[in-house]
Amino acid sequence: MTTERVLKPVECQSAARIQEAIDSLGPTGGRVVLPALDLVLDRGLELRSRVELAGQGLGTVLRKAAGRDYPLSGYHNYGMYDVPLRDPATGLSPGMTVSVLDDQRGGFYSTFARISWVDGNWVGMDRGLCADYSEKSNPRLTLAFPMIFGHDIQGAAVRDLVLDGNRVQNEAAMDGCRGGCVYFARSHGIDVAGVVQRDYAGEGLSFQMCSQVRIRGCSFLGNTGNGMHPGAGSTGVLFDGNTAFGNEKAGFYFCVRANHITIRRCRFEGNGGPGVSIGRRDCHNLIEDSRMLANNGPGLLVRATPVPTEVHSCLVRRCEIAGNNPGPGSAQVRVEADAHDLIFEDNTLRGLSGGIGLMISDQAHRIWLGRNTVADCAVDASGQGIARDRPEFSCGAEAATPAAFRHLFTDGIDSGDGVGRNRRNP
Repeated sequence: MTTERVLKPVECQSAARIQEAIDSLGPTGGRVVLPALDLVLDRGLELRSRVELAGQGLGTVLRKAAGRDYPLSGYHNYGMYDVPLRDPATGLSPGMTVSVLDDQRGGFYSTFARISWVDGNWVGMDRGLCADYSEKSNPRLTLAFPMIFGHDIQGAAVRDLVLDGNRVQNEAAMDGCRGGCVYFARSHGIDVAGVVQRDYAGEGLSFQMCSQVRIRGCSFLGNTGNGMHPGAGSTGVLFDGNTAFGNEKAGFYFCVRANHITIRRCRFEGNGGPGVSIGRRDCHNLIEDSRMLANNGPGLLVRATPVPTEVHSCLVRRCEIAGNNPGPGSAQVRVEADAHDLIFEDNTLRGLSGGIGLMISDQAHRIWLGRNTVADCAVDASGQGIARDRPEFSCGAEAATPAAFRHLFTDGIDSGDGVGRNRRNP
C-alpha cells in the first residue's frame, strides 16, 4: 500500500516543512498531498525516488521567493564544497538552494547546490563547484533555483499545482542545463501532469540525461527562456496535451541528443523564438497533431547542425503551422544545413504575406513531403533535397528499443522500462 501524507495548512507553512514531509517517506516513497494554499518558497523542493507531490489544481500556488546576488570575494576553485562571500551571508541559512556562476561561462559550468552550513562570510554546499570561478568575471552566489527538482531519482511525479516564478523579483536567470522552474537530471520514470507554470527567470521545464519522462496536460507560460527543454541525451519521452505560450525563447527546444521523443496534441503560440526548435543529434523524434502559431521565429526550425551531428529520422504529421516568423524571408518551417530523412505529411502551413511555407537548405536531402496543405506561402527547396520515396525509420517515445537508452547507463543496458540498470542510480 502506498504511503500517503495529506498535509494540513499548518503542516506546510514553509518550503522546509514540505521538504520534511517529502523526506519522511523514506526509500519506499509515497505521496505528499498539499492543500489549497499560496506559499512563497525560499528554496526548491527536492523530490526523492518513488515520491509523488500533488496539489489541488489551481488552488495550490507555490511562488518563488525574491532573488538576490552575493558576490564572491575573488577567485574560487573547482571541486570545493564552499565559497567565500565578499559581504556577510545575510539571509542565507542551511537547507536553502543556490547557484554559483560567473559571467564567463554557463551551461554545466554553473553550480546548483543546497547550503549545508554558514560561517561568517563562508557558505558550505552539498555539491562541489563545477568550475573555477574567476575574480575578473563577476563570480557570485545567487538565489536562483528550480522550484521543484530531482537528481538521480526514479519513479517520481508532480501533479496538479501552480508554480509562479515571480520573475519581476528575480533578475538572475537559472541556466537551462543546471535548472529550470521544474528540473530533473539523471532521473528516470518521471511523470509531470496538470502543472501550470509561469513567469520564471529561465526555462519553464528542463531535464537533462533523463529517460521515460511523461509531461501531460501542463502549461509553460511567460518565461525568460524556453518553455520546454529536454536535453543532454534524454530519451524515450512523451509530451502530450501541453501548451507553451509567451516564452521569450522557443516554445520547445530540443537540446543535444534528445532522441525518441514524442510531441502529441501540444500547442506552441506567441513565443519569442521558434515554436519548436530541433538541432544537434536530435533524431528519431515524432511531432504530431500539434499547433505552432504566431511565434516570432519559424513554427518549426531544424537548426544548422552539420555532419556528423545532423538532424535525421524525424516525422512531423497532422500539424497546423501558421502565422509564424513575421518579416522578410519568413518561413513557417525552416530546415537548415545537412538534415536528412525527414517526413512532413498531412500538415497545414499558412504563411504571412510574401512569406515561405517550407524552406529547405541546399545541403538537406531525402526530405519527404506528402499531402501537405500550403496556403498564402510557397515551398522553397531544390529538387535534389526532396525525396522520391518516403524514408523508412522508427521514431517517437513508443519506438525506443532498449538499445536507445544505453548512452544513459553505466553498463549500457536498459531493463525494458526505460529505468535501466545503472549502478550509479539506486
